[in-house]
Amino acid sequence: MPLAQQLTDPVAYHGEGAVWFAGWGGLKWVDMLAGDILSLDAGSGKVTRLHVGSPVAAMVRPRVGAGFVVATERGFSVWGPDGPEWSTPDLWESAERRRFNEGGCDPSGALLCGSLSYDRVEGAGEVWRLGLDGSTERLFGGVTISNGLGFTADGSRMYYVDSRTRRVDVFDVDGTELVDRRPFVKIAEGVGNPDGLTVDAQGGVWVALYGGSAVYHYDSEGNLADVITLPATKVTSCTFGGEDLSTLYITTSRENLPDDEQPVAGSVFHAKVGVAGLPVRCCAL
Repeated sequence: MPLAQQLTDPVAYHGEGAVWFAGWGGLKWVDMLAGDILSLDAGSGKVTRLHVGSPVAAMVRPRVGAGFVVATERGFSVWGPDGPEWSTPDLWESAERRRFNEGGCDPSGALLCGSLSYDRVEGAGEVWRLGLDGSTERLFGGVTISNGLGFTADGSRMYYVDSRTRRVDVFDVDGTELVDRRPFVKIAEGVGNPDGLTVDAQGGVWVALYGGSAVYHYDSEGNLADVITLPATKVTSCTFGGEDLSTLYITTSRENLPDDEQPVAGSVFHAKVGVAGLPVRCCAL
């Protein structure tokens, strides 16, 4: 089994949402519960932080042109080269004790992001869309820990994780509608919980296993093809990057770990996996 190599120091408490985009110089990810976006300088290896003005930075995606869009605790914030430009209103009240968690862009360039309750209440999470005109729409609810999602190269299918189900599900994409949700793979008990995911150019799905010290690679038919192992248990997200998009970048967390346990937890890791990923879809806002 391939072993991922450590790329950064343990710079994040809860690293999440890895995204590689040449237009902003390479890799970004979030220290989610600190409300920070982290950026890696590929030349020096230096990591810089940007606080987004929210207790949570759930995910970040590049915009068409310049800048990025970030999902914060309860809404979306659009940033240009010189800083924040505008934000949506909060999509729910703080008393609901819910936050955004993970997502991605659909083929049209709209941004999808799901939520979870801080208390992990069954079915309290929802998935929202930020439209191309800046409007917001609730797509569906009834999820508990909304997590990774990603689209195939042709945009015809979306893979999706609600971690509590221990499944990766797949939807068909009909225009802007997600239809015919069904199981794609079931994650066995005892190997960790499915967290973030990414889709490769061959239609394979790579799933970070929180608590499992691994990323599982399933081919387009749902067969387990590879296991990438890590020296940290809380594996949170993965994405393809590098010049040929064949390097898998993997984030980890040290949330709730004792200070003297797993000293590399919170680092970013990388592995050459012999498969090319897909370029990140940019938000068309």
